[in-house]
Amino acid sequence: MRRVPEDGRIAARSLIVALLFVTCAFAQSDPLPSWNDGLAKQAILQFVRDTTDSSSPRFVPPGQRIAAFDQDGTTWVEQPIYPQWVFAVDQVKKLAAKNPKLAAAKSFKAVASGNWAAIAALTSNDLERILVAAHTGVTVEQFQAIVKDWIATAKHPRFNRPYTDLVYQPMLEVMSLLRANGYKTYFVTGGEQDFVRAYSEQVYGVPVEQVVGSAGETKYGYAPNGKAILKKLPKVMLVDNGAGKAEGINLMIGRRPTVAFGNSGGDQQMLEYTQGGEGARLMLLVHHDDAVREYAYGAESKVGTFSDALMDEAKQRGWIVVSMKNDWNRIFAFDP
Repeated sequence: MRRVPEDGRIAARSLIVALLFVTCAFAQSDPLPSWNDGLAKQAILQFVRDTTDSSSPRFVPPGQRIAAFDQDGTTWVEQPIYPQWVFAVDQVKKLAAKNPKLAAAKSFKAVASGNWAAIAALTSNDLERILVAAHTGVTVEQFQAIVKDWIATAKHPRFNRPYTDLVYQPMLEVMSLLRANGYKTYFVTGGEQDFVRAYSEQVYGVPVEQVVGSAGETKYGYAPNGKAILKKLPKVMLVDNGAGKAEGINLMIGRRPTVAFGNSGGDQQMLEYTQGGEGARLMLLVHHDDAVREYAYGAESKVGTFSDALMDEAKQRGWIVVSMKNDWNRIFAFDP
């Protein structure tokens, strides 16, 4: 076999390295490929450039780079009902089958029926009791194991896919872009904290300690084998929605975010709180206006309500409103 001279091998290796460099540079030339060119995409890219350039007047020191994301309707599908509600209904059905007294209660009958119209007609107090029943009485670890088992098999009624497939690809790209530039990405969600923590790292790359959500109280105790445990109690400690999101941020993060993404009235105060800080700030709202690829809803919807007043506030305050229809060239990773 003919040997290639050493200088030839060096030249070949150099050519390969150069080609790999060009390929990687080309692949990363657009960190947001699922976003159409437009105001929203350019605002995100410019914000990241400005806040990570030490010579820019908008520079944000690495320790202050905090990005807060709502979950339902902002990073994954929330229609026709929040995924956590589907989980709660499934759990309540199991509980009611074991507890006749529970099964006899009117609100639990509505849930056990699986009739979403009847469930939607329940009062907020009824709904809270149902959520508490579905989320307590076990240790934190047991609850998260239940969630992991459920989310591995539960499928969305329209798309017939696991809920973890129905994560918005454009938002995953934004999270990756921010993390690559020194930002910590947090969930600030109305969803139950331990519920979201069961899959946040695997699905979104958000560590459990960076999940801020609605939370119930826990009680320290011991398992029969003497192991120290925390058991979930039927008492709400924090409702991480509306003003509760700002309060949860202060409690769990201790800094105002520099970036905040939401999609509904429940995120209003989080965006206001973010904007109230000094220096560069970026606030965005995802607007569901694509009935073909996902859903179109707004002021009339009980799930993810985007009121006209919220739209007016966004315009007045200079928040970016992201149109699913116009700003995203694909919504899910499985889209063509």
